[in-house]
Amino acid sequence: MTIRTEDELSFDEFDELHDPRTGPAEFDAIAQRFLSRRRFLQGTTAVGASAFVLGTGMLSSSNANASEGLSFDAVSATTEDTITLPPGYKWQTVIRWGDPLWSDAVPFDPVTRGSGSSQERAFGDNTDGMSLFVDAQNNTVLTVNNEFVNRKVIYGNRGSSAPENADDVRKGKAGHGVSVFQVSQQAGQWKPVLDAKYNRRITADTPMTITGPARGHDLLKTAADPTGTTSLGTWNNCANGKTPWGTYLACEENFNGYFSSSDPGFKPTPEMKRYGLRIKDWGYAWATADERFDLSRHPNEPNRAGWVVEIDPLDPTSTPKKRTAMGRLKHENAEVVVAKNNKVVVYLGDDERGEFLYRFISEGTYSAGGDNADLLETGQLSVAKFSDDGRGQWMALTSDTTGMTQAEICIYTRMAASKVGATTMDRPEWITAHPGKAEVYCTLTNNKNRGKKPNAGGDPTPVGGPNPRAGNKYGQIVRWQPDEGDHTADGFAWDLFVTAGNPTVHKDDRAGSKNVTPDNMFNSPDGIAFDSKGRLWIQTDGNYSNAGDFAGQGNNQMLLGNTETGEIKRFMVGPKQCEVTGLCWSPDRKTMFVGIQHPGYKGEGNFPGGGDSVPRSSIVAITRDDGGELG
Repeated sequence: MTIRTEDELSFDEFDELHDPRTGPAEFDAIAQRFLSRRRFLQGTTAVGASAFVLGTGMLSSSNANASEGLSFDAVSATTEDTITLPPGYKWQTVIRWGDPLWSDAVPFDPVTRGSGSSQERAFGDNTDGMSLFVDAQNNTVLTVNNEFVNRKVIYGNRGSSAPENADDVRKGKAGHGVSVFQVSQQAGQWKPVLDAKYNRRITADTPMTITGPARGHDLLKTAADPTGTTSLGTWNNCANGKTPWGTYLACEENFNGYFSSSDPGFKPTPEMKRYGLRIKDWGYAWATADERFDLSRHPNEPNRAGWVVEIDPLDPTSTPKKRTAMGRLKHENAEVVVAKNNKVVVYLGDDERGEFLYRFISEGTYSAGGDNADLLETGQLSVAKFSDDGRGQWMALTSDTTGMTQAEICIYTRMAASKVGATTMDRPEWITAHPGKAEVYCTLTNNKNRGKKPNAGGDPTPVGGPNPRAGNKYGQIVRWQPDEGDHTADGFAWDLFVTAGNPTVHKDDRAGSKNVTPDNMFNSPDGIAFDSKGRLWIQTDGNYSNAGDFAGQGNNQMLLGNTETGEIKRFMVGPKQCEVTGLCWSPDRKTMFVGIQHPGYKGEGNFPGGGDSVPRSSIVAITRDDGGELG
């Protein structure tokens, strides 16, 4: 048996160790759903998870190009420490953790792993969601989340593999946040443009403006900010969103892991516990050098994290805005669509076992070329409730439905959703909307507690609906169509596009749906995005042991799906112990930018340098040998 230290644990494993859920989910609820679940697995899932090959009427085709591009030779699962692509495709590294964004910055030093000052002028660690922007002169600007730092790597110069002084903490804080930088093709190679006017690092110390219903609320006031209107920094930004008016939405996820208490007797409030705040952090030690991360001294500081942050990449002088109207939770991404009535709709997932799926509708309307700067300032936040019959409803979170004020709903969104009886989900991760019709997809990456333990708020997690498997190790992708094709409608129809699994190990529901085969099997779908042709790209962040329940699945990967036929083919396999995450395209659609997060996370692998080099989170560019389009 392998014994792992705490700094080798994933976020979920650390939370489970220090905050174990007690008690099984309600047995009666599971029992009552058992027969419907059986029918679901044999009927709805069998049809829906094969993407309606037989047809149900829900997915009438509206995109003639949906199947275009699945003609490549699928790659096999592998455990190689490189990127594997089909014949006819190639990849190159665009940028790596620690690469400077300015010519006067200190180059990456594999011995010292840099300092606080060098990291503040270099690309951050653990790339995640990203988007590409183009200015009026056709300059191309990448905006990238740097979710967290791999402590064993960034502090590999320390015998403890941990921060040991204030500058180590400064370096760690600078490794988080968002990297904004111009890129260009130089002799066929995509590279960052050093000293470009757009180049910018947004870190855990960057000034932010707090906007929306929670602005100025007592729960957001601190000694440093008695008005509750400004804050410092953004961190643990997972996935992202892109608005039609040209801004970037960075989504704060596991913000709780950075707070600790200098008082061992400090008792976190129930609200703190619901958001995973404890007297011990995840090993970042930020409170040792920055007092605002000390819960016992500044108990309101965590309330200023867990938001969607709007950033203007093409205005390097702009101040990022924390948009409280979209709720405080462990945000995955923010998928933005414009509804028929020009309201802006944002779909949001809360990535924790048994948490919820949300929708925000702007109060104002979008105007192409108009002033849309404050569209995310006010609006209606709702939460999803799924029924086993393939129907669902968005339930508004209001003072009438929750008994909370609007500001309280925004600050304690999880509690508001629990009050209205929303459906507990199997870790809602990325959400993406079809470019050709009103249809939305969400990855439910896994949930080992499904049908076994409640969520952090005590809500039961019964088996059924879009969460059909107990102790779910593999994950699934749910999709829905709003009534009348209107994203602002309160009703929707839903099904499962795919349930991941391993048909070489299991013969029951753990084998996956009919469109999962030994040739394309995977686990833990995470990143997801449609390209311009209506093809669905699926990225994974799961178990890469290649053994036991995951035998034959190899490293994390990226697949391409046809949502009309259900066909799924493996397009790419990432290097050892990485997560494949983040996806966007060049303006001519001939280059696909993909993120490779925490390669060599558990001590194996040296991507992208190979040999005995330091493993470094990277963005890679994928192109076709013939120069054709990729998305």
